[in-house]
Amino acid sequence: MANRIMLNQTSYHGAGAIAEIVTEAKAHAFRKAFVCSDPDLIKFGVTGKVTDLLDKEGLAYEIYSDIKANPTIDNVKNGVAAFKASGADYIIAIGGGSSMDTSKAIGIIIANPEFEDVRSLEGVAPTKKPCVPIIAVPTTAGTAAEVTINYVITDVERKRKFVCVDPHDMPIIAVVDPEMMSSMPKGLTASTGMDALTHAIEGYTTKAAWEMTDMFHLKAIEIISKSLRGAVANTKEGREGMALGQYIAGMGFSNVGLGIAHSMAHTLGAVYDTPHGVACAMMLPIVMEYNADCTGEKYREIARAMGVEGVDQMDQATYRKAAVDAVRKLSEDVGIPSKLEALKEEDLPFLAESAHADACAPGNPKDASVEDLTALFRKLM
Repeated sequence: MANRIMLNQTSYHGAGAIAEIVTEAKAHAFRKAFVCSDPDLIKFGVTGKVTDLLDKEGLAYEIYSDIKANPTIDNVKNGVAAFKASGADYIIAIGGGSSMDTSKAIGIIIANPEFEDVRSLEGVAPTKKPCVPIIAVPTTAGTAAEVTINYVITDVERKRKFVCVDPHDMPIIAVVDPEMMSSMPKGLTASTGMDALTHAIEGYTTKAAWEMTDMFHLKAIEIISKSLRGAVANTKEGREGMALGQYIAGMGFSNVGLGIAHSMAHTLGAVYDTPHGVACAMMLPIVMEYNADCTGEKYREIARAMGVEGVDQMDQATYRKAAVDAVRKLSEDVGIPSKLEALKEEDLPFLAESAHADACAPGNPKDASVEDLTALFRKLM
């Protein structure tokens, strides 16, 4: 079997990297940008850091901001109509996963109008054409949507999130500038950072993992573990480390998939509107304990990457526990709760069924039944 790796055509990294947006727009002879960004980023001037550059160079753009934290089918539909009316020929996605996921869905539908029913994009949709060119500018250090072939849309009517996997949706250019992330509040920094750690650990242990993606994921675990506490404290080093670590995690998991920590987090987000990173952080150690007996020696390397000392002298049970404990400690240190107060016993059947049907579930190293998932959800109560 051949192992496939897909990455951006071009990516820029480091403080001040957003200046390259103008360079790339001119090099591609783009005429007008459709700038997708959420209302808060516009309100607090983060989006303006990019649009000011466009204004200075006389580059045309139109802003679209009908984007929720968990983007909905209507956000996508309205965006498609707005793009058609704008006369734009490329997208600049500024924000976290919400802005980038919305941009991907809009771009795919514009290029593949036979998929105008947003629900038809669920899973691996057989689109034929690359989406509208996207320049992705993350403002959170977590989702890595700027370098993945995945996006997630919320179906409000059916109370579920659905995952879309499409090689045609990857942004052609990623601009990973830690200065765009410096205004993130502590809570958002913590939750998106734990989302990135979940990407790295699940990607490292997924059924499809192989040597190249293992390399990405272990390095990402190491960088994130060293950097997240500092990023939450808003240190320069912490921000820079998280900007890089989350991107490296994305390079890996986009190509090998995730597991049930993500399928369960998607379900919690759809039902309770739980922030995705918080849901991932709560589920990750619980799922790691469940998966441990199907991971070989990988937890030893996770523990080592997280800075645990003496792992080579530990037996298997000890280093597996050390890896889980290190994840719990990092989550606790950055202020993530371990229990979900909103969770109700009567919701468990729907939650478990939804998580079982999620596109991330098959990649888990250990198969999980609906009954297994119910028991895992119950541990959050």
